[in-house]
Amino acid sequence: MATLHTHLYSLSLANPLILASGILDMTRSSIQGMKTAGAIVTKSIGLHERGGHPNPTLVELDHGLLNAMGLPNPGIDAYLEEIQGLKDTQVLIGSIFGKNSQEFSTLADKMQDYVSALELNMSCPHVQDYGASVTHAITEITQQVTSTVDIPVFVKLGMENIISHAQAALKGNADGIVAINTLPAMIIDIETHLPILGNRVGGYSGPAIKPIGVRCVYELAQQVDIPLIGVGGITTAEDVIQYLMAGASAVQIGTVLYTKGVDVFSTICQNLTVWMDTHGFDTPRDLVGLAVKK
Repeated sequence: MATLHTHLYSLSLANPLILASGILDMTRSSIQGMKTAGAIVTKSIGLHERGGHPNPTLVELDHGLLNAMGLPNPGIDAYLEEIQGLKDTQVLIGSIFGKNSQEFSTLADKMQDYVSALELNMSCPHVQDYGASVTHAITEITQQVTSTVDIPVFVKLGMENIISHAQAALKGNADGIVAINTLPAMIIDIETHLPILGNRVGGYSGPAIKPIGVRCVYELAQQVDIPLIGVGGITTAEDVIQYLMAGASAVQIGTVLYTKGVDVFSTICQNLTVWMDTHGFDTPRDLVGLAVKK
């Protein structure tokens, strides 16, 4: 019978499914409720408490969600109190954001003892001065963080200029690339003639962006020789398989929890095991990059 156990760089995962940042990962109790996820990425955390954008911050669309939360978080010191000790029972990946290399390295240094790896958010599409606004300094930021900590460092990128951005992260000694973040998007209320989101522009996630995410991972797999984590629109085991075959070693799941809840992890794991048994694959690693090799 197939096993879902796999490795992501030096991390040992019970399965290749990871909870994406920003989804039920703010509080200790919500994180502890994710028992069937192979790993959990924390809420993106900054140096100081941040309230986020004004409402409305979330719109449900036909094929996904449009959000402009604005990176709300309690700040690093308060958050570390919340997650203290959790890495002893769960594989925890700490997501951080900052304006420059100094902020990132300070956050990384503070968080490294509380998590098993770090994810550098360099791609949030709707927050000025953070996320996608720091892509010009990917190499500098990544190098500063990797020289500060002794745990794996993954860089989360958006689809824009993803190959050059990934190569910049590689120059900074990144241990992996997370692809992709939400896509910048907007929806307008035709009665009021105004954008619906309080921030006007938000990040689009869900099934509609899956083909874009798969394409980005496939192209990255041909250009960089470090582990890839696929993200975007995963709702089924078949979606996971596509990402693995495109070159991802693991995947992150987020938007689908909005409609299917936390049980989606166990459902996908069950269906993935059945598919692998039926098709003669022993572990997820047997699937990684099959489409690229052919």
